[in-house]
This record gives sequence, structure tokens and C-alpha cells, in this order.
Amino acid sequence: MPVFDFSNVSNTEKEAECTYTTFQSNEPEATSEMPILILDNQKQKWPHHSCGFFTNPNQRTSFEFQEEEGNPTGDILQMDSRFVSLIRWLGEHHINVRLSGENQEKGYAVYKIREIAFGGGTKLSAEDGFLQFMIERLLASNAPAEEVGEEDEEELGDEMKLTSLQSITDFMTCAGRTLPDNIRLWARRNLAVARSNEVSQEERRHAQRALSIMMNIQWKNNYFGSIDPKEARRILDEELYGMERVKQRIIETIIQINRTHTLPAYGLLLVGPAGTGKSQIAYAVARILKLPWTTLDMSSINDPEQLTGSSRVYANAKPGIIMEAFSMAGASSLVFIINELDKAASGKGNGNPADVLLTLLDNLGFTDSYMECMIPTVGVYPIATANDKEQISAPLMSRFAVIDIPDYTPEEKKIIFSRFSLPKVLKRMGMKESECVVTPEALDAVIEKYQDTSGIRDLEQAAEHIAANALYQIEAEHVAQVVFDKEMIKELLG
Repeated sequence: MPVFDFSNVSNTEKEAECTYTTFQSNEPEATSEMPILILDNQKQKWPHHSCGFFTNPNQRTSFEFQEEEGNPTGDILQMDSRFVSLIRWLGEHHINVRLSGENQEKGYAVYKIREIAFGGGTKLSAEDGFLQFMIERLLASNAPAEEVGEEDEEELGDEMKLTSLQSITDFMTCAGRTLPDNIRLWARRNLAVARSNEVSQEERRHAQRALSIMMNIQWKNNYFGSIDPKEARRILDEELYGMERVKQRIIETIIQINRTHTLPAYGLLLVGPAGTGKSQIAYAVARILKLPWTTLDMSSINDPEQLTGSSRVYANAKPGIIMEAFSMAGASSLVFIINELDKAASGKGNGNPADVLLTLLDNLGFTDSYMECMIPTVGVYPIATANDKEQISAPLMSRFAVIDIPDYTPEEKKIIFSRFSLPKVLKRMGMKESECVVTPEALDAVIEKYQDTSGIRDLEQAAEHIAANALYQIEAEHVAQVVFDKEMIKELLG
């Protein structure tokens, strides 16, 4: 009978052995050249697809392979610093995964990690695709500060939403260090509330909802990549005719961004008569910046609470329009197009909506009453439009670089009508340009008719009227072409 003597067993625990070094990376995609991690392959070369699990990091930082001959291990040599917490978490929970990698001189470069379930076991977090979602979020994140193939199937996690407390907890464990400090601390407090049995069910529901909104936003730093000025100019020329000074001012802003790699401290305020294309310019700038955009129509906002959200003390509380815009965009970098800024001061509710905009436009951060957390606004680029800058308060004006949008000259209106407005309408109606012809004298009559109106909206309506009349004559009288002269235009447009 064997006898086991424990008297000489040392009480000291074996210290965990860290075998890897970290490297900083901001690559949005993992490849064999820029992998997630590198495993030691000196003893043997590992297969392209390898199943197993990461060992408990309290013992040794390695990966244990599941093979028919046994369970060999490979030490982790290098690791992307963004994935340290995730790999540690996978090891602590003994999650079965499949690696995709490539044997190189420096080691086995792992560029994809997938979750698998051996023997029909359940997957982690009880939510299929959570690991893929986590990896994509980490790849989209910036590297944290230093610590004190063809057979590969696509597994996307874009549609994954962090809604359950378990998935939010797992996200905080794996990627909490990628969040801004104040949001990370806020999330911990709200997680405590959402789990607590000492608060009401309503408080727990609000805390979990707020967490879900905040965790599903990709929080980025203020670094902004370069923009091709030629491509920016092409987009502006495509959207606008003339306005050379306006286009030059926007290109100047683009060049400034390329030099500093940050968004300008001041947004753009486009001031001009109605119908001159101010909103069109704003959308073009958002397209140039390649950022998601949202629109705030200040003429329809009567109460600051619409922007700031309501307090959680109310059962039907919800975030404000600004926070919802972050949530819809799924990112902290976006363009806010604020229409009719000159109407912001005319609040009809319990305060002035313009005061809320001041906090949004400052780079200090914005606080939503429902979220109860300061939201970083360094990635927000505001573009406002207004008809009369005299109606805008001085504090609001000081937050913008003002660009005056002039009205079009009669010659510019002629070109816009003949080259853009009418051809666009004819194309939409399925008509050929040869079927509807406007003579030079008729064109002069159109411009003369709307000489006292600003912008080009009336010209676009006139083009619609003329094209519709031409289509009617072609269908009713079976003619191949309608030529509008001066008298016909006067009679048609009144």
C-alpha cells in the first residue's frame, strides 16, 4: 500500500512564468505579417489550423495543442498589447479555441482566433460570436498605454450587441483598458448597480441600458488620418458649382487636418440665404472626412432636455438626441450637422437649447443626464448652417469658423439650370435631353422670373415643371421633341 508523505512538501506556490513580450500595434486587421501573437515553433511546426486552449496564466503563458499524439505546448513569445487581457481571460476560463496561423522564422504567427465547442459544449458568454466581436473591437481600438487563408470562413461580429450583463462584464474584463478612464470607472459603478439587489428593479434596468449604450460605442482617440486633397476637391466639384472661395476654405481645413492629424478646434458655420446649398456643403464635408454624420434641426428643438436626456429618476427616462447619435453611429468620431443654428436661441421650454450646444462644441466633454457620465467630444466635428448670423449669440459664434455662402449670380444660375438641374430632372423622369430643349431666350426668361429669389430651389422646381410639361406633350400629342421658347416659358411659369 503506497504511503504519501506530505511533510516535506514546500508551502511556497510556484510563481507564474511570463514567456512573452508585448508590441504596440494600431493595425485594424490581423495578418501573418502583423499577427495577434507569436508562438514558439522551434521544437515542431504547428498546423495552419490548430485547436486547443491557452493555459492558465497563473502557471505559464503558453498554448496547449489538442493533437492525436498528445497535448504539446508552445510558449507565447510575442503578443499585441491590445490582446493581453483577452488571452489571459481565455486561459483563466479554459476556453477551447482554434488558431489560424503561419510558421515563420520568428515563430508561429497567429492571425485569427475562433471559439469552438468540443463535444457539443456551450460557448462562452452564452452568446454565439462573442469572441469574434471582442477581437474585432480590439482590432478597431488603439494600442493601450504600456502597463505600470482561403479556407478561413468569415465570422463577423458587427451585428453583435453588448446587452446582457454577462457580455458587458466579459467585455470590461477583456477590453476595459481600451476605454477612456472616466468611462471605465463609470462602467464599474453601473455594473455594481445593475447587479445589486439593494436597489429597485427600475434602477437596475436603467443601469444595464446605459451600460449597453456606452459599451457598444467604439471610443477612439483624437488621431485623424490623412485625407487626399484632390479627392476632397473632386467631391466638392461634384456637389457644388462655383463657390471657389468656399471650396478653398474647406480644402484649407483638410490640409490643416493632414498636418496636425487632429480635427480643428473650431467647427464650420455656413451662413447664407436659403437655397444656396449650405446643407449640401455640410454633407459633402462629412463625406470627405469619411465619418458617420447626424443632423440636429434646431428649429424643432424646444427644450434642452431633448438634447441632454432625462434623469433616471423617471420611469420613462431615456438618453438625449446627442447621445442617441453616438449610439446610432457606433463610434465617438462623427460629424454633427446643426441645421438652423440661428433658431437655437428661441427655446420654448424650460431653458435654452443653445446653452447645451456650448458644452457639445467644447472639447471638454458633454454630459447626458441619463448616462450620468462625461462623454469625450474630441472626435466630434460640428458643421452648422444659418440664414442670419445676427441671431446667433456671441458665445456660440466663438465656437465656429464662419464661412459666408454668397448667393449665385444670374450667369451661375443659368449654368446650374442648364447643366445640372434640368438634366437631373430629365434623368429621373427617364427622358432624353433631346426630348426637352430650352432655347437661350427661354433660359433667360427662367432666370428673370426668379431673379428676386435666393438660392436655386425655385430653379429646380421650374426644371421639374418644364420637364413634366414636356413629358405630357410627348405622351398626349405623340411628338418626338418639345422646344420651349421665351413665350412658352412665360406662359408655363406664369
